[in-house]
Amino acid sequence: MTALDLDWVRARFPALQDPDLADWVHAQNAGGSWMVDRVADRLDHFQRFTRIQGGTHFPAGAAQQAAMDAAAPGLARWLGVGEDEVHVGPSTSALTYALGRAFAQVLGPGDAVVVTDQDHEANSGAWRRLADTGVEVREWQVDPDTGRLDPAHLDPLLDDDVALVAFPHVSNVVGEVNPVADVVARAHAVDAVAIVDGVAAAPHGLPDVGALGADVWLFSAYKVYGPHQGVMAMRRGLADRLPNQGHFFNADQVTKRFVPAGPDHAQVAALAGMVDYLDALADHHLTVDEPTAATRRIVLQDLLSAHESALVTPLMDALVERPGVRVLGPTTAVGKVPVVSFVADRPAADVAADLATHHVMASSGHFYAWRVLEATEIDPDTGVVRLSLVHYNTPDEVDRIVTALDAVLS
Repeated sequence: MTALDLDWVRARFPALQDPDLADWVHAQNAGGSWMVDRVADRLDHFQRFTRIQGGTHFPAGAAQQAAMDAAAPGLARWLGVGEDEVHVGPSTSALTYALGRAFAQVLGPGDAVVVTDQDHEANSGAWRRLADTGVEVREWQVDPDTGRLDPAHLDPLLDDDVALVAFPHVSNVVGEVNPVADVVARAHAVDAVAIVDGVAAAPHGLPDVGALGADVWLFSAYKVYGPHQGVMAMRRGLADRLPNQGHFFNADQVTKRFVPAGPDHAQVAALAGMVDYLDALADHHLTVDEPTAATRRIVLQDLLSAHESALVTPLMDALVERPGVRVLGPTTAVGKVPVVSFVADRPAADVAADLATHHVMASSGHFYAWRVLEATEIDPDTGVVRLSLVHYNTPDEVDRIVTALDAVLS
């Protein structure tokens, strides 16, 4: 298999060319990746030349609308869904809470929802609040030693009363890839809607949401080299049967029904730069002419998976057997994205601060995954140290992280 062309990749990210950042390792990607050049270019162009209301009869307005409309076809193609199934909002959390309000209008006593204690709170709290309308909330719980979700423990929670199952594709602190298609199938077997938080999975390759079968799959573009916007793929039939959450006069426009407040126009336009990059990244490594969407997706997934597995393996090796250190989730790279969370015999904030003295950008805290830390008997107020990598990170940077860990944890 062709190896990832790291020189080509890194040349696409302006921050990686900045002399002031050259000596730093960005190991905080789960909190937000560097922005790719095509996104920055589109954002800059919009702000300079097309920052005007669209849908007008003059050229500048037409250009504005065209810029805002440019991303949806590419996002739909990468996600394996219809263009009218792509919804853009100010954040993933905002989209989820708008969706939660829609469900609150159609569910009530006698209905049940299943949530996990592994989720980011955005994909947990919105559904737990349905209890206010009389909905029963059932919790699919993690293993207290590892933080992992066992699908076998979901089955006893499922029956004909369950209307919705919400779970993460990947936990933003555990880092394990959950078996999405399998869990979706279990939910659908009892006619429940499956809502998947894809935020921690998306930086490592956008999936074919249609093939996974998820009714809703959400991610944050700012963690996928793009602007600070939320993207939601929602199955057409589900969108049609849920009540409108936007302005009443937009009720017949499906992609506006779950966005009560309009998203930032410039950032919506900049989303197309993210698609530009994904297309270019796949095409740069392809050896076939006129590749299909599926070909691009598979090639890119294989490239990123191989590269990121090679990155996370030595990092895991440096932590798993270290005395006084506890790593959440899998102890190998198998079934894991390069997100590694751990606690040591020192406060997490102190460890992260010391790593910064070695020019490693790491972070500490609960990362809005309060419940999984409580479930694994880690104080959420103290939190964990999280090291998170993506495909533009290099083996040399991992070596530098390991050297820093040796110094900080010795």
